[in-house]
Amino acid sequence: MSQVRVTMCVCRRIPFEELLPRARAADWTLADVMRETGCGAGCGLCRPYLRRMLATGETAFSELLWEDPG
Repeated sequence: MSQVRVTMCVCRRIPFEELLPRARAADWTLADVMRETGCGAGCGLCRPYLRRMLATGETAFSELLWEDPG
């Protein structure tokens, strides 16, 4: 079984550990992160990770998260 480790927006090559302090300092929402950095605005695969990062402060994820289509 392979182990997953998601730590960055692949499209923008920006690690979540660099995004979190910026987001917290500016009180960004997901929409703000997308607008200010482009993260989550490309392929969108990092959106659920960005959502959780903003909610919990996590910057490394060892599970696959999916965007809720509904």
